[in-house]
Amino acid sequence: MRWRGRRQSDNVEDRRTAGGGAVVGGGIGVIVIAIIIGLLGGNPQQFLQQAAQQQGPAAGGGEVQLSPEEVEAGEFVSTVFADTEEVWTDLFAQAGRDYKKPTLVLFKDQVRSGCGLASSGTGPFYCPADEKVYLDTSFFGQLARQLGAPGDFAQAYVVAHEVGHHVQNLLGYTDQMEQIRRQVPEVEYNKYSVKLELQADFFAGVMLHHAEKKYRIIEDGDVQEAMTAAKAIGDDTLQRRSRGYVQPETFNHGTSEQRLRWFMKGLQTGDLNQGNTFEAERL
Repeated sequence: MRWRGRRQSDNVEDRRTAGGGAVVGGGIGVIVIAIIIGLLGGNPQQFLQQAAQQQGPAAGGGEVQLSPEEVEAGEFVSTVFADTEEVWTDLFAQAGRDYKKPTLVLFKDQVRSGCGLASSGTGPFYCPADEKVYLDTSFFGQLARQLGAPGDFAQAYVVAHEVGHHVQNLLGYTDQMEQIRRQVPEVEYNKYSVKLELQADFFAGVMLHHAEKKYRIIEDGDVQEAMTAAKAIGDDTLQRRSRGYVQPETFNHGTSEQRLRWFMKGLQTGDLNQGNTFEAERL
């Protein structure tokens, strides 16, 4: 992916150098559960609140020196975040609206957000309460090693997906989901959650479509990287990996096939009018 030499976002809080030490509590079990129910989740408040109750505060510490790899990861996601700002500002303006830019928070180990305390194991997430995207860049290593989805374009898809949840928040979908959450049983709500996540995948594709038109960012193999990532984080794939079987009634992000299809639809068309997953006859 071509990303060097372009603008980096000013709306970035880099908390990685603030110190803090390891998360108390949690462990592999929390990480596995988080991958299944929170990976790339757009509205993970309940899980984060539970995690906060089970984890103690991080140990204090002085300023942390970032490795060259961490510095580059921060520069990369800041550049992709700037791309999202450019694209969504243009698309909102075309619709006669103003785009309110979110903030990207980079952290290590654990972070306190408007949605509660979260550990790195929850994966990247968007918190509508403070309109911020939270990301521990070490997740990219997990994406490559544990989920078999390496590559910078796959990482750009992750960032674009979370910003897609911010777009949904601005368009009113998040508030509608909260109303539905209070009115229906969990199994029924999961069906709406899938539609929300698939729309965020579509928005991620739309953003990268227009970033390609604007900056020519795509290199050979990039689209395959993003396709691999989309397939790797489907509910069916994650459940089969962790449990050996799937429970469709518990899906809240969509199957691998669904996530891939909606992402590719956005990437190929760039047309926001084709992304209403809530009224689509086929997910």
